[in-house]
Amino acid sequence: MELDVVGLSRLQFAMTALYHFLFVPLTIGLSVLLATMETVYVMTGREIWKRMVKFWGTLFGINFVLGVATGLTMEFQFGMNWAYFSQYVGDVFGAPLAIEGLMAFFMEATFVGLFFFGWDRLSARQHLMATWAVAIGTNFSALWILIANGWMQHPVGAEFNPDTMRMEIVSFFEVMFNPVAQAKFVHTVSAGYVTAAMFVIGVSAWYMLKGRHIDIAKRSITVASAFGIASALSVVVLGDESGYEANLNQQMKLATMESMWETEPAPASFNLFAVPDMANRDNAFAIEVPYVMGLIATRSLTKEVPGIIELVERSKEHIRQGAIALDALKTIRAAKGEEVDPEVRLAFEANKKHMGYGYLLVPFSDDPLNATEEEIDAAAWSTVPNVWPMFWAFRIMVACGFFFIAFTAALTVMSSAGKLDILRQKHRWILQIAVLSIPLPFLACEMGWFVAEYGRQPWIIEGVLPTAQAASNLSVAELLVTISGFVILYTVLLVVEISLMIKAIGKGPEEHEEDPDPQVARSNFTPVAAE
Repeated sequence: MELDVVGLSRLQFAMTALYHFLFVPLTIGLSVLLATMETVYVMTGREIWKRMVKFWGTLFGINFVLGVATGLTMEFQFGMNWAYFSQYVGDVFGAPLAIEGLMAFFMEATFVGLFFFGWDRLSARQHLMATWAVAIGTNFSALWILIANGWMQHPVGAEFNPDTMRMEIVSFFEVMFNPVAQAKFVHTVSAGYVTAAMFVIGVSAWYMLKGRHIDIAKRSITVASAFGIASALSVVVLGDESGYEANLNQQMKLATMESMWETEPAPASFNLFAVPDMANRDNAFAIEVPYVMGLIATRSLTKEVPGIIELVERSKEHIRQGAIALDALKTIRAAKGEEVDPEVRLAFEANKKHMGYGYLLVPFSDDPLNATEEEIDAAAWSTVPNVWPMFWAFRIMVACGFFFIAFTAALTVMSSAGKLDILRQKHRWILQIAVLSIPLPFLACEMGWFVAEYGRQPWIIEGVLPTAQAASNLSVAELLVTISGFVILYTVLLVVEISLMIKAIGKGPEEHEEDPDPQVARSNFTPVAAE
């Protein structure tokens, strides 16, 4: 990445997005775990479950506040750092973000207040409804944001208007039910559930190692491990769906994730381990598993998965068509609303689908319509992200995912058999692994974000608008100042977050003798006639 205006703008957004995404998965997952625990409290009336909800709710609140604070800056960057992007796709991209703010975030923020301050003001059932509303709002918030992001990965339901130079919605239904967006949503939300499960397990394991709050720790592990194994299995299944959608809509991303340079005879093999060589456009070394990639990407044994080199050759033709579309667009714009030669309009309509590829020639040629083969070749190879980080980021994410399945499954079996006490007595190393594993789901989520976002480069909107064409007219000095400011601010916020979390965990749940409250369960779930 060059440290020019575009490179620095990308760096700033990546830094803020990666930082913000440290908070999002835990917020999503903890909200559902809190609702689950409080449901048990209302059904049983046992005070210990209420204490659990309040304790984990404190950690949720800290994380929620920091997540909101870091998320707000990201939306401002669309206008500040990516002005042409905002102008070009604001009609489409702005709609789901506006709905997220008006519907999901307001709902979430309102009921968060009721969750924290409504314990003595609401009945048990009313408070439970507020907690579930927080969970629903949090997940709805993720839905609308990922609809917006999914449209950038697979732009459907919109058309480019040459007279306004903007993308305009033609079908909001297609934007909402974009298959890439839906696959990303369920996969991301499931990853958030795993993150929360591993966090609760890790903190609870620390309490068990210290001999503190054992009853709450054991119950928390029981709930979180069952929640975690279901979520971890969902992540794998839904990740497979994302891979299938990538083969349909983002084939270059899939090819670089797998370091697949050549198109293989169907069914393609899966590179379990490889050493990508960008210079020679090949793998220096690879360990392959036959058939697996073909099954994942095509769900068949007869369909091919195109390799990087073949996709680059396809891009060359798209680039030529895109250059024709850009030349026709230039003529249409020069007419300033007056009649244009019908042949020009026809040329534009015939090639506008690939107009974005024409923009790829801008860094390589002063005259895209008459670009040389060398310039077209360079532009075509610019569609290939750096294979090495893509390949390994994906495998780190997958390795973490399978570890989560094995670990949460083992804890689920032990908790179901009532053998969690054995961990403290004979297998403390399992508890130590749980504590040390707390960062792993965060790492897996960051790797997943990297694969999704870096993997679509050089596009800010897949096949429509290159990232290099979307940046604002800023100076390098201005960007360096804002990046420095963000680094300082976010470092302070991270220190605050970790300090508050450690302090809350160190304090632990409220000390309270077990005091069953059957009135809670009876008042909410006993039929009136029985009373």
